[in-house]
Amino acid sequence: MAILSILGLAAAMFLLAITPGLGVVAIISKALSSGFKHAIPMVIGIVVGDLIFLLFAIFGLSMVAEAFSELFTLIKYFGGGYLIWLGVKLWQSNSSKSDMTALKLQSKKHSFWSGLSITLGNPKVILFYLGFLPTFVNLQLLSSLDVAIVALVVSVVLGSVMLFYAYTASRARRFLKNGSAQNKMNKIAGSVMIGTGAVLLSKT
Repeated sequence: MAILSILGLAAAMFLLAITPGLGVVAIISKALSSGFKHAIPMVIGIVVGDLIFLLFAIFGLSMVAEAFSELFTLIKYFGGGYLIWLGVKLWQSNSSKSDMTALKLQSKKHSFWSGLSITLGNPKVILFYLGFLPTFVNLQLLSSLDVAIVALVVSVVLGSVMLFYAYTASRARRFLKNGSAQNKMNKIAGSVMIGTGAVLLSKT
């Protein structure tokens, strides 16, 4: 791949990644409620989901994805249900250290799968990549090295943007030290999580 194509792909991917969507909303809510470290597994899950669909698009596997549409539907329901469950738990939690520690540990265990399901729950991402990538690369002439470069660009740019959102949200969280403020923050984050889950479940 030419350097200009790589830079163009990175710039375009950056502009697309910073556009708020379900993934961004979920990451911000996670970082607000549990902190930066607990949002990282969700970021990884979202990036892995994008890479799966990216490779499907590159290798012309959109028909395979369509054949497994029922599986992706189940994944969507799992992800939406988990986000709603997490939102409800945040609503019910209080600011006590033991309560929040238990919630963080429990949610961290499933954050990766939640992030992955947010992306895999929307197979139309394959169509997005099919329409987006040919602007910068010829899908029929990509070598193994080119595929690796494209995957690396998508991973680094998307991951960096998501981590930036998570870090910024976690920094804002530090200003809310007292119990009352933390309870309000938990309820806000919980409401956003519930809303994100509901949107994911309603997507067709």
